Amino acid sequence: MSTSGRRVTIHDVARNAGVSITTVSHALNGKGVVAEATRQRVVNAAATLGYSADAIARGLRSNRLGILGLVIRPLDTLDSYLPVGVDYFVRFAGAAAVAALDRGFGLMLVRDPTTGTVPGIALAVDGFIISDPVGNDPVIGLLKRNGIPLVTVGRDVERPDFTDWIGTGTVADAAEVFAHLLDRGAQRVALVAGTDSNAWNADSEIAYRSWCAGRGQKAIVYRADERSGESGGRIVADAMLYSGEPVPDGIYCLTGRHASGLQARLRESGLTVPGDVMIVAGSDSEQTRSSTPAITSVDLSPEATATAAVDFLLCRLDGDMRSGPPSVTNVLRSRESTNRPVV
Repeated sequence: MSTSGRRVTIHDVARNAGVSITTVSHALNGKGVVAEATRQRVVNAAATLGYSADAIARGLRSNRLGILGLVIRPLDTLDSYLPVGVDYFVRFAGAAAVAALDRGFGLMLVRDPTTGTVPGIALAVDGFIISDPVGNDPVIGLLKRNGIPLVTVGRDVERPDFTDWIGTGTVADAAEVFAHLLDRGAQRVALVAGTDSNAWNADSEIAYRSWCAGRGQKAIVYRADERSGESGGRIVADAMLYSGEPVPDGIYCLTGRHASGLQARLRESGLTVPGDVMIVAGSDSEQTRSSTPAITSVDLSPEATATAAVDFLLCRLDGDMRSGPPSVTNVLRSRESTNRPVV
């Protein structure tokens, strides 16, 4: 859909690319003879305008198809759509599918539809749920241009005007984690965030820096690429060990796989957990539960979050613009990694 609210048409693409409608059709459908440079110009124009040539996606938009789409953005940036040990996304997708079925809809899990490798039929849904959008997310832009309803789990940090998002409890989680570490005697607490430009990383760091300012503590922030897994956590541990400063005695590490690698490397260096260092992971995972010692973690409540997202999207599909996004409460699972006596 154009910025004026009008749906983008094949005529718009032809005008933008400076070619005929027939040439646009041939270029996008692989039919006829079109010079490669012309075909690429058409493809670029279609991508810029957000045009999808799929007949079902465009012709049936005014009717209910009974299908919801789900895009899980963190999986688009990882090496695998089934990352080892990360069960949050499997639980989230499963719960969303069940919630949709219970309400008379099917659910289709879709890769990033802006890459050009996803068939146009992927947009033939009644509405989309986007989990953890990145800043100025191109998926949101594509769906809005095509007039496809959507809600997100977590805000787009660069779209303050987009308000159809569910808060995931990030700030409350951070406050609970810091209080938990302080109760058990931590004096210098560090944050290990990811590098994805999403609200989980951004809001966790905002909450942490605000907390540090309130206590008069210098903020200690490390970052590791989400794709790096346990090895990324080990790299952060080495950075702490060789920083020239004492290793923080409390660490809030957002990603469970990073937390597991971080803890293993610190213990190899001779530090004890929880004696010398206490560690809390911001996302529970197989690695946090099976680490030695087991790592205290935030259970991000994927089932409740997914159900809330489905219900919120259906409200918007029914034209209910008054109901605000639901709230989700997560749970801190206390384990051995912070098992010091409460002071």
